[in-house]
Amino acid sequence: MPKKKRPRKPRRAPQPHRVRPADGPARDGAGEPSLLADVHRMLHGPHPQELLHLTSSLLAAVDPRGEDPVARARGEAPAGLTLAELAGSFAEIRCPETTALLTVLAEMSGDELVVQRIRRELAARDDGLPAWLQRLSPVSVDRALVMSHVLGDGDNVVLAVRTGTGHDMTVIVYIDHNLGTVVKDGFVLHEPADRAMASFRSAAGEDPDVVFGELGLADARARITGAIEDGAITFPTFQTDTWPAARPLVEWVVRQLPEGGSGNARPEWSDEDRGALTEAFFASRFGRGYQEEDRELFDSLLWFGCDYGPGDPLRWSPVAVEILLTDWLPRKVVADAGFLGRAPRLLRGLIRFSHDQRGIRSSLTEETLAAVDRWEPEYQRAIHSPRPQGPAALLAAMGALDEEGALSPWILGDIPSYEEQMRDLLREAVGDAALRDLDAAPLPDEPLDLSGVAEDVHGKVAEVADLVDACCLEFLDVEHRTACRRLLRDVAVAQPGILRRRGRAETAAAAIVWIVVKANRGFSQREGGLTAKALGEWLGVGSSPGQRAPTLLRAIDAPARRYPDMSLGTPRYLVADRRRWIIEMRDRCE
Repeated sequence: MPKKKRPRKPRRAPQPHRVRPADGPARDGAGEPSLLADVHRMLHGPHPQELLHLTSSLLAAVDPRGEDPVARARGEAPAGLTLAELAGSFAEIRCPETTALLTVLAEMSGDELVVQRIRRELAARDDGLPAWLQRLSPVSVDRALVMSHVLGDGDNVVLAVRTGTGHDMTVIVYIDHNLGTVVKDGFVLHEPADRAMASFRSAAGEDPDVVFGELGLADARARITGAIEDGAITFPTFQTDTWPAARPLVEWVVRQLPEGGSGNARPEWSDEDRGALTEAFFASRFGRGYQEEDRELFDSLLWFGCDYGPGDPLRWSPVAVEILLTDWLPRKVVADAGFLGRAPRLLRGLIRFSHDQRGIRSSLTEETLAAVDRWEPEYQRAIHSPRPQGPAALLAAMGALDEEGALSPWILGDIPSYEEQMRDLLREAVGDAALRDLDAAPLPDEPLDLSGVAEDVHGKVAEVADLVDACCLEFLDVEHRTACRRLLRDVAVAQPGILRRRGRAETAAAAIVWIVVKANRGFSQREGGLTAKALGEWLGVGSSPGQRAPTLLRAIDAPARRYPDMSLGTPRYLVADRRRWIIEMRDRCE
């Protein structure tokens, strides 16, 4: 029986069904003009198209999400320019071109502090800018559509966008489900969405397997935002001619959408569900002729189908087959070649069974079976060859193994002791100074403190606080209520602009409570315990109450690393039980 090491997610995949722009970005010939010369030319154009793309690519270049974590661990990560430094470099040069760049940066950047500095600089300038640049906002999104394929490799989410001066744009985001529902590509077409969709429909022709549908604006925001966040933490990152260069532009547009929608739902398969599916397969005409040991191998196929990709063991496409045979099975399942060699035959039976259950057309079933034929020789060579498996495969992909398969010196030299790692985590949780003097006294029952909060957001803060209080009364206690009130007040003081934006109070309240509960390790999957899903549903924001949490965490300067526990850098939001545990761990690691 094979030993299973459950990994995160596959690291590579072929290209699935997706739409792409007909023409790529324009290429300059020999001798590129300077940045300011490019901007000068763009300012004399009739449309914001080129300037928006250029600014988006500049923002992407300074986005810390683009850093290589392996290079950073090796000490090789370059000290790149920050967003604040980029804006500062433009502020030092006073001319219409830098004014234009700063204007778009102020619109597109989601960093409130940098935006405030840019606004102050722009207030001191009086350069004449084209009307389309002076009135980029308000940006409106009139419609969201989704273009999918019946085999479910991915979805193209399409947004119909219009700037303040009436210029139409179409934002297209490709969400790949095979690698964990992540954004794999995205771009902006400067034409109305109806025209773009007409082109896609024409290209699809009479294909009955391509499906077009409407999507709620809030749901579009939730799907795109969640997939961008997951894609940003996937290593290696996905790169195309337009992504992640277009990511800041896409995120700017998506921030204009209403909050509170349902994200990309992932089905949950219990042990009972998996057992029932196993019995149904082997009892069907497609499951005949297999041996008892094939049930163990079938369990591995279900493991891939349920826990990877879109989480659907009855969804098989040529792309999913390729990932399974060329990467996942040889790398993840630790077993001998005799056991693994039976997988292609069993997979063919599962494909026929799955497509029959889902009513997939026979021609698509034949395409998927042909993928098994295509990749089986490479699969058989892989499982009969020496190769890293399980955790060793992940270390090899990170470059952490030398030629003989031993840990590289840069890994061995930097592995801290358990006590050192724990002390670092505790410092992140409460701060270095507070860790030494931490106590476990219960948080007092404090009223909402509005001192230092801008008057124009008092109403919104009070509305959010009422929801937070009601939620704490339903699920939590006085200590959690005090922690939530403190967090709400601190966010409002640090970045009141967050509460000035369009958005439901329920979404902000859900994020506040989610952060506090997670920081105090209050979520539980045990019977009767509070779950994130229950919290989100009670507040009416769906099953993902932490959607807005990253914005709030940045407002209070929470530590960047928040896994596996939420670290807020202060005991201010921690209840007595959580602080008591931290004290015990501190003393144990002395």
